[in-house]
Amino acid sequence: MFSSPGAQLRKSKFLVWSALGVESCLFVLFLPFLWFGRASAQEAGPPESKASHNESTEVISKTHIKPYVQFRYDINHIAERGIGSEANMYSLEREQKLGLDLAKGIEMQSKLVTDRVITEYVNRLGQRIVRNSDARIPFNFKVIESNEINAFALPGGYVYVDTGLVLAADNEAELAGVMAHEVAHVVARHATRRETRMQVWRHVCVPLRFAGPVGPVGMILQTAMFLKFGRDEEREADLLGLEYQYVAGYDPQAFVQFFERLNANEKEQQYLVSNAFDTHPMMEDRIRRAREVISTLLPDKGQYVVDTGEFQHIKARLVENSRPVLHRHAPEEGAGTGEDLLRRRAY
Repeated sequence: MFSSPGAQLRKSKFLVWSALGVESCLFVLFLPFLWFGRASAQEAGPPESKASHNESTEVISKTHIKPYVQFRYDINHIAERGIGSEANMYSLEREQKLGLDLAKGIEMQSKLVTDRVITEYVNRLGQRIVRNSDARIPFNFKVIESNEINAFALPGGYVYVDTGLVLAADNEAELAGVMAHEVAHVVARHATRRETRMQVWRHVCVPLRFAGPVGPVGMILQTAMFLKFGRDEEREADLLGLEYQYVAGYDPQAFVQFFERLNANEKEQQYLVSNAFDTHPMMEDRIRRAREVISTLLPDKGQYVVDTGEFQHIKARLVENSRPVLHRHAPEEGAGTGEDLLRRRAY
C-alpha cells in the first residue's frame, strides 16, 4: 500500500526541505553574493566554458535575436550562459548526492511504472530536452502511477512524471513543455539556491530573536521574501523551459495551450491538478508571460514537432494498462453464462 498521490507529493516537498538541514553560521558570508548575485549574473558576459552547442542551437540565426536580449536568456549561447552558477552552499556533487537520497525516499512511497515501453519513451523525451539545455549533470526520468496532472523534480537531476500528466496532454509537445519546465528547475538549481538564501536569512535573524520576538512585520517580510523568490523561480523555469522546448524542436505554443486548457477546466479538474501548482503564479499570469517569451525571445521557425505516433501509442498503452482484468469463471448450474453474471453484478 502506498500513500495517496496528493499526500505523496506533499511528503516529497517535506523531504526536500527537511533533508537539506542546517549548516553553519559561516553561510552569512554568502549574503553579499545573494543580494547582488542575481543582477550581476544576468549582466555578466559569457563564462569560460568548453561546452559545445548542439545541432538545434547552431541553426538559430543570431540576426533574429533582438539586441536587448540579456546574455543569460540568449538562446544562441545555451550551455555557455552560467545558468545555476549563482552563490550556492551546495556543490554540484553534493546536490547530486542529496537528490539521490531524496529519490530513494520518493520511490519507497510511490508506485513506479515498470512497463519498459513507457519508461523508455519518457526517458528518451526527457534526455532530448536535457541535450538542448544548460544542464551540467546527468538526468534521470521516471514515471509514477498517479491520476494527478503533475511532474516534479528533485535536486541533482531526478525528474518524475505522473501518468495523469501524460494522459492529460493532447500531444508530445505539451508533455515536452511541462518536462522542460522541470528540467529548468534542476538546471537553475532552484532548490539548493533557495535553501542557501533561507540559511543566510535564518542566521541574519539570530540577533533579532535574542532581542525579542520578531513581530508580525518581521514575519510578513520573511514570508514575502520566500514567496517572491518562489514566484521568480517559477517564472524563470517557465522561461528556460520554453527555450529548451523550442531548441529541442517542439512548438513552444503547446506549453501555453496546455495551461490554457487547464485554466479553462480548472473548476472541473481541481481535484486532479496537483498541489504543486499551488506555489506557481496564477495561471493567467503564466500564460501571459509565456506568450511574451515566445514573441520576444524565440524566432518563428515555421516548422515544429507537435505530435508523434509514438506519443499516442504510449497514451493508449497507459489506458490499456489501467483497465481492470476481468476473469471469467465457469457458471454454476442454472446461473447463466459468465458474461450474464458480470452484467448482473454491474447493476
